Amino acid sequence: MAAPAHRTERLLNLVICLLATRSWLTKEQIRAAVPQYAECTTSEAFDRMFERDKEDLRELGIPIVTGTHSAWFEDEQGYRIDRGAYALPDVEFTAEELAVLGLASRVWQQASLAGPAARAVVKLKALGVETDDESLIGVEPRVRAAEPAFEPLYAATRDHAPVTFAYRSPGGQSTARHLEPWVLTSRSGHWYVVGHDRDRQARRSFRLSRIEGGVRRIGPAGSFQPPAELDAAELVAPVAEPRDERTAVLRVRVGRAVLLRQRALDREPAQEPGWDLVRTTVGDVTDLAAEIAGYGPDVVVLEPADLRVAVVRVLTAVLASVEPASTLLEREPAGRAAP
Repeated sequence: MAAPAHRTERLLNLVICLLATRSWLTKEQIRAAVPQYAECTTSEAFDRMFERDKEDLRELGIPIVTGTHSAWFEDEQGYRIDRGAYALPDVEFTAEELAVLGLASRVWQQASLAGPAARAVVKLKALGVETDDESLIGVEPRVRAAEPAFEPLYAATRDHAPVTFAYRSPGGQSTARHLEPWVLTSRSGHWYVVGHDRDRQARRSFRLSRIEGGVRRIGPAGSFQPPAELDAAELVAPVAEPRDERTAVLRVRVGRAVLLRQRALDREPAQEPGWDLVRTTVGDVTDLAAEIAGYGPDVVVLEPADLRVAVVRVLTAVLASVEPASTLLEREPAGRAAP
């Protein structure tokens, strides 16, 4: 009998496989895409394991349905997940529940799910199956640069400790803010801290991606008490920011940054071999900078200048969060031979 962790990984890979495409997948395609099924030495052994896995997932509430691509022939049955039944309805949480879920989300983002999901998608593409990467959102979160302010702000909300930090406005101006943080919450793909702004003497919400530098406590734990009742649905009501209609000019490596290319205004070969010039609407400098940073060396910002600066800021923050190799070497046990 498979170990629980091994079985869980197999079931997770099966869910990823069935969500990664909108087409019907045959048993042979599933067998080739899910790594753990390679352990089955015979077709009979695979059939038994696959049938058990399907029932296990259905008992967990994951709706696996059967069908076929052909309206005339049903000799090759396929499988997929019923997306309408799988999606969760809108759920509301209390402020305390949002804080716990916020921390759990950060732990989830650090989990090693990228490997299994990427391998499943690659194998499906190799089999000629059209994949749908957007369907994996919710199963495998997108990798984005984590805001350094999250951990200290979560700790401050937990301890009821006031903090100060530098906050950059949409216009680029940075000012010092002093906040009694009540809760961390997420809205429209952005993290916010909500609390009592001591400078404005009013409730305010701050987007974590606009916090610059460190977050510093300015009082002991228990310095304040959040309101007894907080409406989670109304916690974050940021002022609508005008869309930045400027055009960003990017140098993109050929074959990379597919999602960025899909919404491009236009693209053309660059003078440098192996690169394209891609033009896209900025929309929001902070969001676009975070996305571009995620592509690493495959995307270079040519203009506008503030977008380039924002990308450098994201990469610098990520670099600062990585422990230097020299520190790791100092931790090596004495007398251990170098590899």
